[in-house]
Amino acid sequence: MISPFFKKKDPVDKQSQPGMVQKVQLSEEQGEEVEDQTAGETLAGVVTTGKAPLDKKSLDLIFSVEQIIQARQHAETNINELQDRLTHSSSHVERLNRDMKNLNKVIEEREKNVRELEHKLIEKNLKVDQVLEDYRELQTTLTAEIEELKSAIDLEHQKYVNLIQKHNEAHAEKLKKMNDLEEKLGRIETENAHLRQKYDTIRQEKAYLSGMISDFTNRMTVPFGNGSTLAGRNDENGDT
Repeated sequence: MISPFFKKKDPVDKQSQPGMVQKVQLSEEQGEEVEDQTAGETLAGVVTTGKAPLDKKSLDLIFSVEQIIQARQHAETNINELQDRLTHSSSHVERLNRDMKNLNKVIEEREKNVRELEHKLIEKNLKVDQVLEDYRELQTTLTAEIEELKSAIDLEHQKYVNLIQKHNEAHAEKLKKMNDLEEKLGRIETENAHLRQKYDTIRQEKAYLSGMISDFTNRMTVPFGNGSTLAGRNDENGDT
């Protein structure tokens, strides 16, 4: 059978009625001390005031009773220590309960902050997903535009190459025509020089022949006296 002192008590009862428990414990301890003192005095009186010496059984009984009393005193001492420890533990439990309440408040605040952060993180993730989706669409559009620009650049490059080729061909043809014209011009200038030389020769011959004809005509028509004068005039006309 468990002693009433070892029964587990509710912390709420301990917190609500600490004074009553202490009063009951003090009254029980005082009653037990009075009983122990009365029993000890009775045994001492029996041992000391007896007229005849006690037999061995009586002495053994007295010794057993004394041991029981001592054991009870020792048990009461242990119970008092346990009561002190229980009181200390109760105060420690109360302090732990207060700390636990404070920690619960802190945990609730932290959980609230965590929920807020999770909500913000979800919003951020949604924004990031939207930005990534926009980036993918933009990248797809830019890739298509880049491919179109590459095709246009290749086409323009091909046109440029063809134009360069045509330009080079036209330039070569122009140089060839210029060379042909220069050669032709050289031949024409040479022919002109020869013709001018022939013209000058023919003109001189014509002038000479004209002078001879004029001189012959004057000689045939003018009298002999005037022949020298006419001959001189004809000579002057021929020189001019």
